[in-house]
Order: sequence, then structure tokens, then C-alpha cells
Amino acid sequence: MIPAPFDYAAPATVEEALTLLSEHGDEAKVMAGGQSLLPVLRMRLNAPELVVDISRIESLKGIDDTGDAIRIGAATTYQEVLDSDLVREHLGLLHKAVSEIADPQIRHRGTVCGALAHADPAGDVGAPVLALDATMEVQSRGVVGPRQVAAADFFVDLFETAVGDGELLTAVTIPKHTGWGSHYEKFVRVSHQWAIIGIAAAVRSEGGVIAEARVGMTNMGSKPLRAPGVEAALAGQPATEEAIGEICARAGEGTEPPSDLNGQADYRRHLAGVLTRRAVLAAAGG
Repeated sequence: MIPAPFDYAAPATVEEALTLLSEHGDEAKVMAGGQSLLPVLRMRLNAPELVVDISRIESLKGIDDTGDAIRIGAATTYQEVLDSDLVREHLGLLHKAVSEIADPQIRHRGTVCGALAHADPAGDVGAPVLALDATMEVQSRGVVGPRQVAAADFFVDLFETAVGDGELLTAVTIPKHTGWGSHYEKFVRVSHQWAIIGIAAAVRSEGGVIAEARVGMTNMGSKPLRAPGVEAALAGQPATEEAIGEICARAGEGTEPPSDLNGQADYRRHLAGVLTRRAVLAAAGG
């Protein structure tokens, strides 16, 4: 289908973008790479009066080492994340999850922050960013500096985040997990499909024993989820299938995954246990 007519603006600064968003309210939509927005427009699931393209705002580009964390600007593409030595060394889980996103064409246009703002629970970046205890930077018009929103508070519901009307997600800052093993286990029927479910696991091991574990879940509810009970139970366990199998099998408990043509909720809960075991073992192995 062809999108409904809309006006287009490409501001050069964050303040210009915020002014446009404030003036147009709900009738304006933000676009970074457009890989989430454009399909919505083509299917006419949304018909904004104005599309605000932030991809030309230089201050929103780049990946920076802030000391204890890595900051990724809102206009930074997936491919730039994949090419970054900083991300590969300090945020291995995010690097592996991004490598599973779609195809090279999408990865050269789409952005991490765009996917976070879109908040599709089947998207591949929400679970690893949540598992790594990221912080989102949200800027409002006329306010000096962004407000900081923890990933645990950022995802509100299906396609809904803590970014308010007239606000803009400008960056995500993720604490370094240097030396942690990581793995992203994604289950799909065909290559490049949205995840039926996905498990993002980061593990810090000491002498073959799991010292700390982080587990994020993709498409197991209306927003990305953590598995805190599993994380706590894994601590102190040897990194063997015998030791962690029963713990990981409980990953889907208390979740409300969707039922659709790809599988019923109970099927997804079962898969969550299987994939968590695989992801944790792979992460513990480096």
C-alpha cells in the first residue's frame, strides 16, 4: 500500500526537532532509520501529518566510552553498533543480538534507539538492553539536559514507552559488562523473521561457577521482560546442564506471551525454558 500524504521535516538540531514535536503533538512521528515506521505508514496503521527525520542531527550520532558505560546516540545505526570495537568488547550481548536483526540492508538503516522507542516486544534489542541494566536519555523542549530513565521503567506496554508527548529519546547508555560471556538465542521459523521468542543471556563466571547472570526475554509478554528468579537461582551454580537445567526451565513462569499463528502461549513458555538453558550454557562457555 501507499502511505497517506504527510509533511516531512529534517531538523539539524535536537531543539528544532523538539519544537516540531511540541507544535504538532500526536500528529507528528519521529523517524531515525525508518525501518519500524515506514511499514506502519505503508499499511496505513498510522497516518501522521508530519514525519520528523532525526537522522541528520549530528549530536545524535556516535558511540562513546563514558568510563563505566557505553553511550549510543539515537541516530546510530545497527551496522555502526556491529562495527564498533567498544560494543564488541564491553557489550557482547548487544552485539550478538544486533547481528540477528533482519538483513544487511535493514542493519545499515535501522537504529538501536529507534527500535527501543518503537517498543515492539518481538524486537531483538529490548531484551538485551533490559538485561544489561541500560539507561535511556529522554530530552524535553526547554529543559537543560535529558532525564534518565532506567530500562526497567522505560518499557510500559505494547508499543508504549516512558517517552512522553513532545519528548525525544536521544541516547541509550549501557554499563560495561567487560569479560562477561553472552549469547542471544532466537527462535524463528524462517530467517530474518521477528522472534517467536528470544533469550538474551549474559553470564559472569568464576572458575566454572556462575557468579552472576542476566536473562532478558523477547516476545514473552507485551514488553521485554527479565527473569529475576532464574537470575538469582543461577548464581553459585556450576555452569553445567545438569546444574542449571531445572532452573532455566522455569524462565517462562509468570509470563503472558501471545498466542498466534506461530505458537500458543504454553508453547512459548516451554520454549523459554529450553532456550534459556541453551543461552546460559553458551554464555557461560564464553
